[in-house]
Amino acid sequence: MIFGYARVSTEDQSLDMQLDAFNKYGVDEVFCEKISGKSKERPQLDKMLDKLREGDTVVVYKLDRIGRNRSHLFELIDSFKERGINFVSMQDQIDTTTAAGNMFFGMLAVLAQFEADLISERTKAGLQAARARGRKGGRPAAKNKNVELALKMYDSGDYTVPQITDATGIGKTTLYKYIKERKEQANV
Repeated sequence: MIFGYARVSTEDQSLDMQLDAFNKYGVDEVFCEKISGKSKERPQLDKMLDKLREGDTVVVYKLDRIGRNRSHLFELIDSFKERGINFVSMQDQIDTTTAAGNMFFGMLAVLAQFEADLISERTKAGLQAARARGRKGGRPAAKNKNVELALKMYDSGDYTVPQITDATGIGKTTLYKYIKERKEQANV
């Protein structure tokens, strides 16, 4: 069977263009959703995925209609390959039922992995260069005078945590971190 998956992001958008293209292609059954592509919960997509059997074909108008992001898209396509399901993206001219379509999609997967690896390498190199210049990541440390004042206010019991954080400019998490450190030092 040939299954179509059509999606638009908002209720006021129309699925007509995708449905017309599926009709011309000869799609047997269409699953439609009006939901953001970034949403992890897409009931119609899940319903279609459950219905697929070996030898079936999934057709989409464009790649961005089915995948939340590149990694989700490749995860779906890999799943299709493992299950013996063909995949066609009409506008992107990808058809895994052909040798050329399979090769093209394989090249896209390799390029996507290459891009992810490059981003990781650049991030690591940037962090290393920053450390070599004496910079370290994370938030700047709270000023000692503000920490001392915050702890005194906390110890007095006269102030609420929001009052302490407003008066000293120290965040709630930072305040609790210093309270915990102080307790740990007292127990040593």
